[in-house]
Parts: sequence; structure tokens; C-alpha cells
Amino acid sequence: MKITKIRAWRRRTHGNARVGPVGAGSTPADGRPLAAVIASAFARAGVALRAHVLRRLLAAVGPLALTVVGGGVFAKYLREARWPEIPVSLDDAAQATSAQVYELARYVEQSNPDVVTQVITALVRDPVVATAVGASVAAIVIGNMARRPGTGRKST
Repeated sequence: MKITKIRAWRRRTHGNARVGPVGAGSTPADGRPLAAVIASAFARAGVALRAHVLRRLLAAVGPLALTVVGGGVFAKYLREARWPEIPVSLDDAAQATSAQVYELARYVEQSNPDVVTQVITALVRDPVVATAVGASVAAIVIGNMARRPGTGRKST
């Protein structure tokens, strides 16, 4: 997805941004959708981390979605669609664009929000990525910590 589409999304949702549980349509405090945060972090990540992120996202997608999401570039993983972990080569991870990852993350965010939380957790562990998208990721992590059972805090 192009940056202009993300900016248009921001204009349409101005004033409606919220920090909520990670799930379909959630946005961190800076107003960007979680898929945009993941795509931005993916663009800044090293190749090994990019492969790891793609593995997690692709494992949460069914065969039909693999052929459609990202313009069909993930269709090559169709044979492994039902495997618990999809093997993604470093070359494939290096060639994936942030726009393709944005579409993939947006789909996964709607179908399986827990995977989005796992991906963000993996991205936070990389210091370069955490620095680049720090405010967005910090808002997500703090929001999730506040909603965990046993912390004594409840979300409103």
C-alpha cells in the first residue's frame, strides 16, 4: 500500500484513533494502524528478522488468502499453507516489500489478532527496529501490559 493511502486513512480517522486491545482495526497512540507499524518496522529490519516476521504472518494465513494477499506474491507458499511453520528464505524476505507486508499484516490483524501481538513482540526485541518505531510500539506494549490479568489495572 502506498504512503498516500495511509495518509488518506489518517485523514478519514482523525480524532477517532484509540489505544485498544490488539485486534481488528486497533491503532496505537500515534493513529497508525498496527499493520502500518508492522510494515514500517519490516522495512527497517534486517533480513533474518524479516524472514521471521514473514514466517509468523504467513503461518496464520490460509491457502486462499495466500493467493490473493499482496498481489499474489505469497502464492508460492501454497504447498506449505497448512504447515505449522512456513519456510521463508532470506532471499524471499529481502524481496518482500513493505506494501506487501502491510496487506498481509492487515489481513492477519483481522483474522488472528494474537499473531499480530507475537509479531510486534518479535520486532520490539530488535534494537534498531524498536528505535525506529519506538512510540508506536511502546504504546502497544504499555496498552497490553495494562490489560493483562493480575496486574491490578483494568482498561476502560
